[in-house]
Amino acid sequence: MKLENVRNIGISAHIDSGKTTLSERILFYAGRIHKIEDVRGGGDGATMDHMELEKERGITITSAATSLKWKGKSINLIDTPGHVDFTVEVERSLRVLDGAVLVLCSVGGVQSQSITVDRQMKRYQVPRLAFINKMDRTGANPFKVVEQLREKLGAEAFLMQYPIGKEEHFEGVVDLIEMKSYRHAGSEGQDIVVGEVPEDIKDECEEQRVHMLEQLSMYNDEMMELLLSEEEVPKEMIYKVTRDAVLGGATPVYMGTAFKNKGVQPLLDAVNRYLPSPLDREIYGRDPQDEEKRIELKPDPDAPFVGMGFKIVDDPFGQLTFMRIYQGKIEKGGTYVNQRTGRSERFSRIVRMHSDKREEIDSAEAGDIIAVMGIDSASGDTYGATRDQCTLESMFVPDPVIKIAVAPKSRGDGDKMGKALQRFRKEDPTFRVMTDEETNEILISGMGELHLEVYIERIRREYDVEIEVGAPKVSYRESPTKPVEFNYKHKKQTGGSGQYAHIVGKLSPLESISEDSFEFEDHVVGGRIPKQYIPAIEKGFRDILGKGPLAEYPVVGTRIDLQDGSFHEVDSSEKAFYTAAQGCFREYFKQASPKLLEPIMKVEIECPEDFQGTVVGDVIRRRGIMSSNDSVDGNSIIIAEVPLAETFGYATDLRSMTQGQGTFTMELATYREVPSNIQSDIIEAKRKEKEGK
Repeated sequence: MKLENVRNIGISAHIDSGKTTLSERILFYAGRIHKIEDVRGGGDGATMDHMELEKERGITITSAATSLKWKGKSINLIDTPGHVDFTVEVERSLRVLDGAVLVLCSVGGVQSQSITVDRQMKRYQVPRLAFINKMDRTGANPFKVVEQLREKLGAEAFLMQYPIGKEEHFEGVVDLIEMKSYRHAGSEGQDIVVGEVPEDIKDECEEQRVHMLEQLSMYNDEMMELLLSEEEVPKEMIYKVTRDAVLGGATPVYMGTAFKNKGVQPLLDAVNRYLPSPLDREIYGRDPQDEEKRIELKPDPDAPFVGMGFKIVDDPFGQLTFMRIYQGKIEKGGTYVNQRTGRSERFSRIVRMHSDKREEIDSAEAGDIIAVMGIDSASGDTYGATRDQCTLESMFVPDPVIKIAVAPKSRGDGDKMGKALQRFRKEDPTFRVMTDEETNEILISGMGELHLEVYIERIRREYDVEIEVGAPKVSYRESPTKPVEFNYKHKKQTGGSGQYAHIVGKLSPLESISEDSFEFEDHVVGGRIPKQYIPAIEKGFRDILGKGPLAEYPVVGTRIDLQDGSFHEVDSSEKAFYTAAQGCFREYFKQASPKLLEPIMKVEIECPEDFQGTVVGDVIRRRGIMSSNDSVDGNSIIIAEVPLAETFGYATDLRSMTQGQGTFTMELATYREVPSNIQSDIIEAKRKEKEGK
């Protein structure tokens, strides 16, 4: 297969926009499956949602890969989840894909998760098309959705099609380049009937076509001149310029209804025509010897092999590593080097994935997305032909916001549970496992309640272990609020070699409160503290940040400015200065009026207007701050910032408040100070917990 005929694409969107249903239709029309199944309701469930849990809940949890052929082009397709709790699945898929389809609901338009996905596409500069799905729904309005794409996402969006009929009378689309109508016939919409533009919408179509050409002419001067002199623009030119525009960041918009089998084939034609092949993307690796030096990777099968393992799945047959090959080729049985560990590993089996089914292949080359069985790698590892050849920038992994304690119900299941947690930790970089040193509890942390709930459910099913779950714990942080000067002496002179260290300086708050916001500055002059002891002082401060003096939460937003001090010829040592830094921090941090900070979640709630008052009242009762409140066709869309501590069990509460009609999504917005009355409650609870032990 020639590389210009390969497309690596992902389908991403807000939850419930119809990504999985769209993937199902694509597979059907391309002849990969012979019967359409639906995400919800009976049957075998959609092909791409192969996990039992996915079928039951009707949501996508892990991204699934498949490959298909469409009109002479080979397409590798990844269907990704919509829930923010599984955001890393979208992140790692976009990291290795060349193009994407952003699916939007014709009624919901640009929703909170669409904004997150958009941010991820921009982070990896992934060219995309937009597809407005569910055109048969009441209240469908593609023109409004395009407006939102422009306003909310700042996208260069314009319609490439015009709808024929609307809502339940949606029949098909008019192609604005060819000015022909496409309707669908046959039992599953597999036959496309091409016709003339219906008379009653001819003028609107002409108008939209002019608008589309104006947008495209921004990417091509020749086209702009033709438009200004009111000459006809040749079709070949429109196709070529649209492709350049997509590669330049524009978002052409298509529409249809995947569930009713309309509009999917023209979208596939557009994928073939406009989305990039591996040849169109510039990919750079880094030289391990010299971080600054960039190495251009060419999609050439004869160059030395470079690939990235972007996702790991452990199954009964061993570990499966999904890999995108950027340069060179791999052969079954060949040996390749993991650039992170420097170990050579044998690729004994290479498979092409179709959801959870696999097809053995002998070799794969640049531009392919395949899976390798039985190699020992972590998510994001680079593989190459030789040692220290090249590393690829790994993906962005957000920090977890919620923790819970887990324990097996029966003693004997400890090993099985340990195995399961170890496996999930390896597969999912946003899922963390740790042991609390004081209580010896096993804590798991992740991106939200749903995220952890799904893993606990998977341990029950896949490992047959019943688990007891503790109450969720919030990851609070501690931070100073005012500067304080310190002058601390550590002296221990009793028999044998003594210890002496003396440090003077200032502890002050920093603006930033991100995970690792600690700064250490050394302004000691005239050798008052010998240079070799400075790193020990910094390490002493850094090592104590894990547990703050307030309530033993991690300390953030702190700056230490070391100005002066003294030492003793015999009794000073690195250890003495290390201990001094720790003692100094314990004593002086309390004087800096420390505050607890709590994670604040951005929550987007959708509910029928009749319940708006109740829902808003409840948000305010949870210490929430309203950001916006819009109504769209009888639905209220409420956006608010609510402390994570107040959101536990919100799914159940929202359902009971709205008679089961409310839905919500949330993601971490920032950290903010905890009100002082609540702060004293948290500290008190922590103290009691310690005494209880």
